[in-house]
Amino acid sequence: MPTNIQSENPILTPVSVSSAEGQKQLAGLADRFQLADSNCRQIVTDILARVQKEGDAALIDYTRQFDSPNFNPEQLKVSKEEIDQAYTLVDESFMAALKLARERIQTFHEREKEDSWILTREDGTITGRLVQPVDSAGLYVPGGQGGKTPLVSSVLMNGIPATIAGVKKQVMMTPPSENGSVSPPLLVAARETGITEIYKAGSAWAIGALAFGTETIPRVDVIVGPGNQFVTEAKRQVSGRVRIDMIAGPSEVLIVADDSAKPPFIAADMLAQAEHDPQALAILITTSEEIGRKTVQELELQLPKLSREDIARTSLTTRGVILMVESVDEALKLANDIAIEHLELMINEPFLHLPKVRHAGAIFLGNHSPEACGDYVAGPNHVLPTMGTARISSALGVETFLKKSSLIAYSKEAFLADAEHIRTLATLEGLTAHARSVSVRLEEKGSD
Repeated sequence: MPTNIQSENPILTPVSVSSAEGQKQLAGLADRFQLADSNCRQIVTDILARVQKEGDAALIDYTRQFDSPNFNPEQLKVSKEEIDQAYTLVDESFMAALKLARERIQTFHEREKEDSWILTREDGTITGRLVQPVDSAGLYVPGGQGGKTPLVSSVLMNGIPATIAGVKKQVMMTPPSENGSVSPPLLVAARETGITEIYKAGSAWAIGALAFGTETIPRVDVIVGPGNQFVTEAKRQVSGRVRIDMIAGPSEVLIVADDSAKPPFIAADMLAQAEHDPQALAILITTSEEIGRKTVQELELQLPKLSREDIARTSLTTRGVILMVESVDEALKLANDIAIEHLELMINEPFLHLPKVRHAGAIFLGNHSPEACGDYVAGPNHVLPTMGTARISSALGVETFLKKSSLIAYSKEAFLADAEHIRTLATLEGLTAHARSVSVRLEEKGSD
C-alpha cells in the first residue's frame, strides 16, 4: 500500500485508506446525512407558522427585512412587462446557450415519460395503473448573490420535466434583488421553459407560500428546487402536506482515478464543487501515489485563479479528502459505500467498470466528462441526491411530477370466484365489515 504523501503545508494530504486517518475519514463519509440544527429548525417553524397565518403580509415583511427594503405588495408578482423587458437585456450568446441547454434537457427527459397500463384476466377482471400529472408545481430558484449570478440552469432542470409530465400550473418563486427586480436571464429562461407565473419571494417564506397558499400565491402539490439550509428545512417541514423533490445537502463530487487520469482535470473538477459552498465535499480516490501528489500541486496552482477562492479553499481544507487505494475495484467499492452525488470515473475503460457502480446520483465517464457538463447542457437532470441518499433515491425527473392510481374492475363471475378468499383473509384480520361487504353481494342473487 502506498505510504502517506507529505509536503510543506499542503491544502490536502493524501492518506492511505488502510491507515487510521483513512478509516476515520471513510467512517465520516459513510455517515454524513445531516439535518438542519435545532436553531434553524425553530426559525423555519416560526416562519412557516407566520406565513400560514398572515399570508402576503408575512412575505412582504420578510422580503423587506432580507432582500429589498422598499418592497411593496404590487411588486410581488412579476408582470408580463418585466418579462418582455428582460429579453432586451440579454445577449445573443446567452440565448444560444439557453436554447442548446433547453433542447438537450427536453430530449433527455422526454424518455422518462410513463404510460398508464391495464391487465385483463379471462374471468373479466381488469386491473391497471393510471398515470397522471399533479395539478400544480412550485419551482424554487435561489437568488444567486442578489441576482448577480442567476441560476438559470435551475429554472430549466425543474421546469422542463414538469412541463413534459403535463403539469398545468407551474409557479416559480425567486427572491428579488435589493431594488425589487429579478435577474433578466432568469425571467427569459422561465418564459422559454413555459413558466409565466413568477413571484418575488425567497427562503423559507417562499416555501411556506407554496405549501399553504396566500392571498396572491396559489398552493401547489409539489415543491422542487435547490436552496440554502432554511429552504431545505422548510421543504422538510412541509413534506407530507406537499411532495418535495428531496432533502438536499451541500454539493458533492467523488473522482475515481488511476494512472491514466490527468491531475489538472482532477483538481479543476474538485474545485468546481468546492466553490459552491464552504460545506461542499470534494473527494479523490486514486490508485496512483503520483496522481495524488500532482493533484495537490494542481489544487494550489488553480485556487488563486478562482473568483470564489476563499470559499473553495475553506471547503477543501475542512472537508476535502484524497484517499489512496490498491485497485480500481477497491475504489469503486468505497464509492458505493459513500453513495456520492456526482461520481467521476477518470480511469482506463470506464464503461467496463460501470456495472460495478451501484450508488451514485450521476456518473461521469472519462477524462473529458466533467461534472459541469451535467450541470448545464448534457441533458440529464442536475438535481441529485446528496449526503449518501443516492443509495435510496434518484435524480429529479418527470416522475417527480406524476402520481399513479390503481385501477380495479371485477365482473360478477370474477367476484364470485374470489369472494370466499376475500372473506377468509378479512375474517382472519378481524375486519368483519370487509367480509360483510362481500357477503351482502353474495346474498343479492340478482346483483351485477
